[in-house]
Amino acid sequence: MAVAILEDIGLKRPAEILARGLVVLFPEPLNQKAEAVMISNGLPTEGYMSSPLTAEDLEGDALVLTMEDKQRQKVLELFENANPKNVQVLTEFVGDELEIVNPYGGTLQMYGLCYETLLASIRKLANILNEGE
Repeated sequence: MAVAILEDIGLKRPAEILARGLVVLFPEPLNQKAEAVMISNGLPTEGYMSSPLTAEDLEGDALVLTMEDKQRQKVLELFENANPKNVQVLTEFVGDELEIVNPYGGTLQMYGLCYETLLASIRKLANILNEGE
């Protein structure tokens, strides 16, 4: 959902925006509840397949944003090349106080709440990333 939201808001300069997972055993299509929330908010859902985070994703000045601190810590544990300054919790990065609750396995309502909190934080993220332009 985060990628679709950021792409919908848009950035002033070109950026590669990717979604990656920490536990991806094989490519899977978009979660049906996430898809329903995205469709109801006018976001595209076609062609999405889950992909694992790789060491190559962390090269250079890549900014990696997680939903929770435990995910951030996992990235830093799994990847020696991860620059701690470039691996951040989204909400902390944009100045919000609470982490975004992972809705995985939850109700449709939980996915909707996740979308709303992502939307608010990603609007702030876009403003931060666009400030330099």
